[in-house]
Amino acid sequence: MPEEPVTSDGATAAPYASYLDLLARGAAVDAYDRPVARARAGGAAPAVLADLEQAKRLALRVRAELEGRRRREAELAALFETAHDLAGLRDLDAVLRAIVQRARSLLRTEVAYLSLNDPVRGDTYMRVTDGSVSARFQQLRLGMGEGLGGLVAQTARPYVTDSYFDDERFRHTRSIDAGVRDEGLVAILGVPLTLGSQVIGVLFAADRRARVFEREQIALLGSFAAHAAVALDTANLLAETRSALTGLERANAIIRDRSAVIERASEVHDRLTELVLRGGGVDDVTTAVSHVLGGAVAFTDAAPPAGAADGRAVRDGDAWVAAVTAGGEVFGALVLHGDADLDPVDRRTLERAAMVTSLLLLADRSAGEAEQRVRGELLDDLIDAPDRDRRLLRERAARLRADFDAPHVVLAARLGRQPAPPGDRGGTPAKDGTGADRRRLWSAATHLAATRRGLASARDGGTVLLLPLAPGDTPAGLARMTARHLGGALHEPVTVGGSSPVGAPADHPGAIAPAYAEARRCVDALTLLGRTGEGGAAADLGFLGLLLADTRDIDGFVERTIGRVAAYDRRRGTDLVRTLQAYFDSGMSPARTKDLLHVHVNTVAQRLERVAHLLGQDWQSPDRALEIQLALRLHTLAPALANRGPSR
Repeated sequence: MPEEPVTSDGATAAPYASYLDLLARGAAVDAYDRPVARARAGGAAPAVLADLEQAKRLALRVRAELEGRRRREAELAALFETAHDLAGLRDLDAVLRAIVQRARSLLRTEVAYLSLNDPVRGDTYMRVTDGSVSARFQQLRLGMGEGLGGLVAQTARPYVTDSYFDDERFRHTRSIDAGVRDEGLVAILGVPLTLGSQVIGVLFAADRRARVFEREQIALLGSFAAHAAVALDTANLLAETRSALTGLERANAIIRDRSAVIERASEVHDRLTELVLRGGGVDDVTTAVSHVLGGAVAFTDAAPPAGAADGRAVRDGDAWVAAVTAGGEVFGALVLHGDADLDPVDRRTLERAAMVTSLLLLADRSAGEAEQRVRGELLDDLIDAPDRDRRLLRERAARLRADFDAPHVVLAARLGRQPAPPGDRGGTPAKDGTGADRRRLWSAATHLAATRRGLASARDGGTVLLLPLAPGDTPAGLARMTARHLGGALHEPVTVGGSSPVGAPADHPGAIAPAYAEARRCVDALTLLGRTGEGGAAADLGFLGLLLADTRDIDGFVERTIGRVAAYDRRRGTDLVRTLQAYFDSGMSPARTKDLLHVHVNTVAQRLERVAHLLGQDWQSPDRALEIQLALRLHTLAPALANRGPSR
């Protein structure tokens, strides 16, 4: 800016012009000292200097007023947007997130969060956070009167501290202090969310440095808290209204349909009786029941919901399900789609149809058991005598409609409460004591194998299955599906371990025995890890899978664990992998991490927030953190491992 003209006595020709220009340009506060300094340096008279000082004070007052107006405009705009969100409330979580984000932005804090009171447990818990990087902090629960938030929830008054750990007005607890320290917070402001005289939660704004919150900022956060309370109250009222309307509609439907229910029950009884007498099949049953109930009824061999196991039809999402069971074994379920509600008499109709279906399936089971024994013998031969004539193996598989040209997975299944004695083999399980349970497991497994064109055999105190891999299937996914299916059929936990994929058995019969050994190691590991009743393969067990699998897929483990972070670094030229390593090396402390990386703590927080987006919010849980640290070490050693030859 050019120098202003100065008179012979050193005074500026236009004492107010400079300040008007500074106001017009929105200059910083320290710029308002320069006109006085220039005049003083030019030897201006005391009267002129006094005028300039007065002009500076007036200009700074105008500047402060303009800044205040701009700030109030931004605050009013944010409050208007929040009110607009409430007017079109559809998603309560989205509205609460918007409130927290706007509060953080306007108060210019590093973190903002909202907690709600739990009347059942008598404490308050985190509901929404913005800017937080600590998983422990995001899962905090505060007892009434504990910590700053607990004090706000208890007294219904705002509280603010410029140094949390030095403030003795509220009760510090180990868990709360650990969470706050993990997040790195120092200054915290909390205001209550109230409905009438009742406190339902607390809205917070916090910084990772000492800070004094002004009265206007406390009032602004209180306004956002009032909007959050209105949002919660509105959502509760909407939920109650919807529930009342649903009840009225259901009552009207029952009254409307009552006269037709008796007639439908009589019709379905006659139809099912006729089907049994003429030897109909499951498809005939589902067709008849679909016609009578006016919806689409289908049979599925998937395990029904737990509530359907006692023979009653239960609601499952938008469908009704009735279990198809016989002798304590679950064959599957009848599922009725297309009916929003079902009369009690119609439920009995669906249950009766499920009973008839179980009788028909038992008849089919008797005829098919001989074939299943043959399937078990073929699988035993593949494990015990893989050097048999391949042509004969292929012919036997063709007669059983098994596709030996497709890749397969070997699965070892074991009842959760049953040990695995070695050396117990044979296509048919024993029938006494524990053998009765093993027979039920073998029966359910052979049924599953037959439906998927695979093989099953009783072996080593459990059951072994050889199932083809369909497009999109994985060994771990197939193991989990098998555990769910067998566990649902038997009503008790069944643990299933899967092998790595095996090439076409017709071409590689010798690969079945090692794959079975790997599957058994997997099921033993699941049991030792306390994961009884689950299914998994080596790829599903993290770094433990590297030890159990016949192949050591180190690259695959690293890619599954931190691949998304490494790929992000390659695409964006960022340094998230090194930040992760420094974070763990520093004991998961953002403050010490920034010292290792020589960056600001805010940079560390932003990088960790991006890591959480890439890996999931649970990435700091103990199990995942252990796997991530191992993957980081292996990633660092990748060049050396690449030179050692194929992984084994």
